[in-house]
Amino acid sequence: MNATSTEPLADTIADRLTRALAPSHLAVSNDSRQHAGHMGDDGTGETHFSVAIESAAFSGRNRVERQRMINHVLADLLATRIHALAIRARAPEDAR
Repeated sequence: MNATSTEPLADTIADRLTRALAPSHLAVSNDSRQHAGHMGDDGTGETHFSVAIESAAFSGRNRVERQRMINHVLADLLATRIHALAIRARAPEDAR
């Protein structure tokens, strides 16, 4: 999927993760306002994000493997538009 410049980046992130990982829960939060003026802030208001995701695709995988799966789905955005991405990834069987 190619995002247009008018599509909010949080929506693009959510769409890509939904398509790739079929999550049972997904929350994407734009945290850029909290980092305004800091390193990585390019003035777009779309540079720092948090993702909370639960997916059966994470079953049997450790934290690093789960983060790598997400990073792979968002690789081009991480290389060009996303400065920071906080990830909380769970499998359905993980304790809450």
